[in-house]
Amino acid sequence: MGTGALQPGQLLPPMRELAGTLGVNPNTVAAAYRTLRERGVIETDGRRGSRVRPRPATTARGSIRVEAPAGVRDVSNGSPDPALLPPLGEAFAEVARRYGEQPVLYGEVPVDEEFGRLARAAFDADGVPAGPVGAASGSLDAIERVLAARLRPGDAVAVEDPGWGSLLDLVPALGLRPVPVAVDDEGPLPEAVERAIRQDGARAVIVTDRAQNPTGACVTASRAGELRRVLGAHPGVLLVEDDHGHGIVTQPLHPLAGVTDHWVLVRSVAKAYGPDLRIAAFTGDAETVDRVLGRQRLGPGWVSKLLQRTVAHLWATGAVDPAVVARAYGKRRDGLVRALARRGVEAHGCGGMNVWVPVPDETGAVTRLLAAGWAVAPGARFRMAAGPGIRLTVSGLAASDVEVLAGAVAGAVGPLAARSYG
Repeated sequence: MGTGALQPGQLLPPMRELAGTLGVNPNTVAAAYRTLRERGVIETDGRRGSRVRPRPATTARGSIRVEAPAGVRDVSNGSPDPALLPPLGEAFAEVARRYGEQPVLYGEVPVDEEFGRLARAAFDADGVPAGPVGAASGSLDAIERVLAARLRPGDAVAVEDPGWGSLLDLVPALGLRPVPVAVDDEGPLPEAVERAIRQDGARAVIVTDRAQNPTGACVTASRAGELRRVLGAHPGVLLVEDDHGHGIVTQPLHPLAGVTDHWVLVRSVAKAYGPDLRIAAFTGDAETVDRVLGRQRLGPGWVSKLLQRTVAHLWATGAVDPAVVARAYGKRRDGLVRALARRGVEAHGCGGMNVWVPVPDETGAVTRLLAAGWAVAPGARFRMAAGPGIRLTVSGLAASDVEVLAGAVAGAVGPLAARSYG
């Protein structure tokens, strides 16, 4: 594989056959295959054998990007608007004062009492089933810990396509096999989820509830009902819900949790309160949460109580008004989608801060937009089998930018006839 003699997608010989060819013990070949799988070089598909992965798991999708040179506006990075993030000084000062009175020492419970209480109350308010609360260092950390706690290398995981690039990197890096699931503006397509489970043997399904990255999709009540019926017929499948849009959207949450035996719902504070806080609250069935917290104790031990208490203070004082933040992003996002529609360009963005534009030629569109003064995110960062596209982040746009950007996109893309991006 290192010399390129084996091509991406090529099926590897059965272990006993290769052992006979090489004249070595089958256990030696099995160990080599295991190492390659753990490093993300090959993937295993049950009885169908092992094959070379299309791309190494160590090649992060984040490297598929366009650097914005001087004078070029960057609408590619997916970051929130700093002006919409709350000031942290008062919260840190109050937490530091309390810490001086009673510092956190070894042996304490991993979840701060107030953080856990407020997180659970918010879950309850949104109809999330009862379950213990944990804290992780962001959504991806929580999802990684859940997958590692419940799955084994070689297991298939249904992921949205297009979907979060970091997650599409994480799944194969864990030795798991990603199965693409098409999405539309209402979330994952039920028939695609059913097919991933029945035909591809997916043992886990990951769903973004609101403000999906990169498409802005939000799971509606009707779509949630369809997905619950599909998942309810497969109770042994692990369900992971990512609600990173909590705090920046006004669309109601329609949780899928509770229809499978094992489930987790994760909420990061990154988009609403600041990426560097590195906190996500999660809840789920008692067994899964216990496994995750147990393994966490053997690594970092716990997420800093200073950070947990800072977030709890921000929650308790209402430092972020979701309606205000959602309105600010919505005005920019919806304005851009409408401006593109007037120019005959298809665009998607129901919630959050991103707009997804299907394009016939991704490289050409990115290059032409760069020449026009705009750096956008190439769709290759976010897709597996889905068609080409580009992602535009609206968080840095002013009202006066919307028409200018729409004109540049229309000039680079041209009108499209297709109406789906799954």
